[in-house]
Amino acid sequence: MNKYSFNQISLIQYIFIIFETQVGIGVLSLPRDLAYTAGTDGWITVILGGLVSMLLSIVIIRIMEKNPEYTLFELLSKYFGKWVGKGLAAAWILLAAYAASTAMFSAIHIIKIWIIPDIRNFILMILFSIPIYMITKQGIRVIGIFAEFVFIVTLWMPFFLLLALKDTQWTYLLPIGKEGVLPILSSLKSTIYAFLGFELAFMLYPFLKDKKSAVKGIVIANLLSIITYSATTIVCFIRFSPAEVTDYVYPMLNLLKLIRLPFLERLEIFSLSFYLFIIFMTIIPYLFTAVLGITQLLGKQDHRIALRILILLWILLSFFFIPTSSQITSMGKSWGIAGLLSAFVFPIFLWVYGWIFHFVRRDPKQ
Repeated sequence: MNKYSFNQISLIQYIFIIFETQVGIGVLSLPRDLAYTAGTDGWITVILGGLVSMLLSIVIIRIMEKNPEYTLFELLSKYFGKWVGKGLAAAWILLAAYAASTAMFSAIHIIKIWIIPDIRNFILMILFSIPIYMITKQGIRVIGIFAEFVFIVTLWMPFFLLLALKDTQWTYLLPIGKEGVLPILSSLKSTIYAFLGFELAFMLYPFLKDKKSAVKGIVIANLLSIITYSATTIVCFIRFSPAEVTDYVYPMLNLLKLIRLPFLERLEIFSLSFYLFIIFMTIIPYLFTAVLGITQLLGKQDHRIALRILILLWILLSFFFIPTSSQITSMGKSWGIAGLLSAFVFPIFLWVYGWIFHFVRRDPKQ
C-alpha cells in the first residue's frame, strides 16, 4: 500500500498547486522584465519559456514514474547513497526555504508599497505567518484543498483585463519580431524564472492519487501559466508604450490603477487583497517542501516542529531585515539563478543518471 495513501491530492489539486505556484509573484513584474530585454516581442519569449518548462516537467514525471512512492529527498539517497544523497537533499531544502522566504518578503514589500506603507514589517510577517502556518501544518491534502479555494475566489480577476483594453494601441506589438531573434532568446532567462514551480512535481508526485495522469496534469498547469503570462504581458504592452512599461516595477498593478469603476475606487488595492491568496500559494508549497525535506532528512514523522522553527526564524528576521526594492529584486534574481540549476539542469542530469542506475541494476521498471 502507498505510504502516502492517507494524504493524497486529486489531479485538479495537483494542477492548481503547480499553476498557482508559478504565477504568484512573476505575473506582477514579468512584463517589465521582458520589455527590458525583448521589447514588445516579450510575449513570444513567454510561449517559448513555457514550452521549455513543459518539456522539463515531463522529464521530472518520467524520473518519478520509476520511483512512484519516493519523494525527491528519498530518491536522492537511493540513487547517490546516504551521505551524498543527504547533501543534495540539504541543498534542495535550502533552495525551497529561500524561495519561500523570497516570496514572503516580496509579498510584505508589495503590500507596504501599495496598501499600508507605514506598517512595520514584523506585524505583516506575523499576520501572514498565521494562515500560512495553519495551512502548511495540515499537510499536502489541505494545501490541495486551499489551492482549489484560491482558484475559485480569484477566478474573476482575469476579466478585469478586458476593462484595460480601452485606449489600447495594438500597433505597439508590430512589427512582430522587430527586435530580432537574439533579444527574444536572451530574455528566455527572465521567462524561465517566472515559470519556476513546476519542479515541485518532484515532491507532489508521490501524493498524487491518479499518477497515470501526472503528465497530463503538469502539461495543463504549464498551459494555464502560459495563457496567464501571455495575456497579462500583451495587455501591458498594448496599454502602455514600450518605454512606459519599463518605468513600472509592477506593471500589472499600474494597469489596474488606470481602470475606473463607478462602484469601486482603487481597483489595484482591491485586486491585490485577493491576489495575496495566490502569493500565499507560492509560499506554502515551497515552505512545505522545505519542512518535509527536513523531516525526512532527520528521519522524523512530524513536520510541524520544523515548520514552527522556520516560521519563528521568519518573524525574528523581520525585526532586523527590512529589504529595499533593490534587495527584493536581488533576492528574486538569486532565486532565479538557483532555480535555473534545480529546475532546468538538475532534472536532465537526474534523468540520465537514473537511466544508467536502473540499467546497471537491471531494474524491471527501466
